[in-house]
Amino acid sequence: MKIFSPLYQRVLRWSRHPKASRYLCALSFAESSFFPIPPDVMLAPMSLASPARAYRLATMTTIASVVGGLFGYAIGSFAFEAIEPMLRDSSYWASYQAATEWFHRWGVWAIFVAGFSPIPYKVFTIAAGTLAMPVMPFTLASFVGRGARFFLVAALMKRGGAKMEAVLYRYVDRLGWAMVALVGVGAYFFSR
Repeated sequence: MKIFSPLYQRVLRWSRHPKASRYLCALSFAESSFFPIPPDVMLAPMSLASPARAYRLATMTTIASVVGGLFGYAIGSFAFEAIEPMLRDSSYWASYQAATEWFHRWGVWAIFVAGFSPIPYKVFTIAAGTLAMPVMPFTLASFVGRGARFFLVAALMKRGGAKMEAVLYRYVDRLGWAMVALVGVGAYFFSR
């Protein structure tokens, strides 16, 4: 079933929009605290469309994501009681509980892993605020984890150029389903 290729084409068009950088920053901020779609879906095609700006885009994405993570931290610190009923009713509750366990076990390394991997980073930002993790280590781990992820995406797209765009278009549906499976497997092991 080809559902990812039409979405990829749409995102590719958005990535060439004059205000695409603003959209990328807004998406990066929102994904780190409450929105489910990762910024990679815009960063990758934007880096392909403009390889000379790839690292600048990765920098913007990282900064906006960390600021969004700090917003998620604030939600956890100051508004957790207000969002807890919604969180309990959502599919993120098990992830939230696992995140708190990860913090107890691995501390700041949990933020780094969540920032780099497809694990829902927003759950970790809220949990970090709820557990009163020190802000400085949280911010530094977020910068390193998120920066590593976004600069890796930008570097791969910049290096691949037009050839990478053609390959992505040809295999986007397979890659999309593989990513869904990977997130599903990760969620299963993460919630255990």
